[in-house]
Amino acid sequence: MTVYEALRAMVMSGEIGEGDRVPESRLAQQLGVSRTPVREALQRLESDGLIHAQGRGVRLRLLSADELRLLYSSRAGLEGWAAFLVAHRVADGEVAPARLTALGALAAETQELTQAGDLARAAEANRAFHESMVALAENPFITSALHHWWDRIIISTRRSLQHPDRTEAVHREHDAILDALHRGDASGSRAAVETHALATSDALDRH
Repeated sequence: MTVYEALRAMVMSGEIGEGDRVPESRLAQQLGVSRTPVREALQRLESDGLIHAQGRGVRLRLLSADELRLLYSSRAGLEGWAAFLVAHRVADGEVAPARLTALGALAAETQELTQAGDLARAAEANRAFHESMVALAENPFITSALHHWWDRIIISTRRSLQHPDRTEAVHREHDAILDALHRGDASGSRAAVETHALATSDALDRH
């Protein structure tokens, strides 16, 4: 694992917490390397939009409420288009049924983990569901953009991405996406994904 990968894992896992200012020297000591590769890796993470450099230390780069609304709106559009493409591929027989079955399993896992109160793993399963769906579009540009956006969403909504009052709604919305995809309904799939993303954004606003 590279220094960049190790530091990114610390950011994404929550090991670097909200409000923490972590000195470069501590990170270098923790990873058993000099400050130079740490500094280079932190520059990459800053360009990714995940951290903000402060002197010789770093903090998480958390999105504001307005930025999150814009990001979710953008996600709704781009992920909705991906779903539109996936449904067309399903209708044309280009997506193996097993891949849709696997997608359904991720949706079920998301619900089970949320109901069990394991919100950290539920957030991971939820992300896996969405990224696996997008991967079925086989468009690397959409996949790359949404992967980057998901990183920023996760670190900015770690405490509020899953709400108890959203559990059943999320499950219904995931089911609506899956149903439209199974039917090869391109417009329906796009609408279901857009509705889901914007409903999540509204829930974040309320909390």
